[in-house]
Amino acid sequence: MANPFPPALDYLVQQLHHLPGIGKRTAQRLAIFLLKDTDENAQNLSQAILRVKKEINLCQECFNITETEVCEICANLRRDKSTICVVEDIVDIFAIEKSHEYSGVYHVLGGVISPLSGVSPEDLRFSELIERAKKPEVNEILLALNPSTEGEATMIYISKLFKSSGKKVTRIASGIPLGAHLEFIDDATIGRAILSRREI
Repeated sequence: MANPFPPALDYLVQQLHHLPGIGKRTAQRLAIFLLKDTDENAQNLSQAILRVKKEINLCQECFNITETEVCEICANLRRDKSTICVVEDIVDIFAIEKSHEYSGVYHVLGGVISPLSGVSPEDLRFSELIERAKKPEVNEILLALNPSTEGEATMIYISKLFKSSGKKVTRIASGIPLGAHLEFIDDATIGRAILSRREI
């Protein structure tokens, strides 16, 4: 069956289809919308994409996204530096911040241990976490990883890393359903999970 889309439009559909949560039909609708939209709006969108790729980098301390060397959370003197909340990805920080129940700092691992996917501890930011936790003001490592099999295994791995360190290792409460991702959990549930965290 012949492709009804001209090559340029078909290429745009393919690129949009690569985005998470964008199915083939949605990609086609978005591509046609962009085709019909004004040149100015299309130009603004392309410039916005190029701008974030050029100007956004990772925080040197926690690996959150920022336009400066250190993100706003790490630079904020009012944040509680005694607690480091360990998350899998940057989007988890946004989810936890919306709950307004956490005032410490973060550490983005960049994933979870997953041998089946070829992700080993060496691929994640454990060494950086250990170095940060050596600071005398740090007394708690709060684990806020997604409650998947890989997330659970990663939390066990981290708890073993700090077993003899004198640092308290806690995890968010189990009100988060097994297999769920923090970015999709409502603010109130995340807030309660943070407040009800327990030691492991």
